[in-house]
Amino acid sequence: MVTAQPLFDGHYQPHLPGALGFYDLRLPEVRAHQAAIASVHGIDGFLYYHYWFGGRRVLDRPFDEVRRTGHPQFPFALCWANENWTRAWDAGQHEVLLEQSYGPEERAEHLAYLVDAFADERYLRIDGRPLFAIYRVGALPEATRVCG
Repeated sequence: MVTAQPLFDGHYQPHLPGALGFYDLRLPEVRAHQAAIASVHGIDGFLYYHYWFGGRRVLDRPFDEVRRTGHPQFPFALCWANENWTRAWDAGQHEVLLEQSYGPEERAEHLAYLVDAFADERYLRIDGRPLFAIYRVGALPEATRVCG
């Protein structure tokens, strides 16, 4: 943060970015710049973290804007970050802020959302099938039935 202040002698604050500027994916020009850099350096696409909590999505603005605007024209895929959000960011069960749920209704709603995202012409495919990563596949109940 630009307004950060040092808390003690030798504390290096604020950290200001170099020539590339701040990495703020809310800004379309930053997303376009990142895609241009990635393309020049042989990156095939971006993997966006996807947060889904029983139908509630969070931190979804950059991906939604990429889908809505069609820019940048750069391939992408989703990675479902399927763990509870906890105050300590440890995937534990203490001080859960947002809880994962895997019921049949949530699965159907989630799948409908994903099918729509998979329809985007930029969505990365392997052998014609959309690439979809799951952060903690072992956390899924019936993982082999759902993913296998």
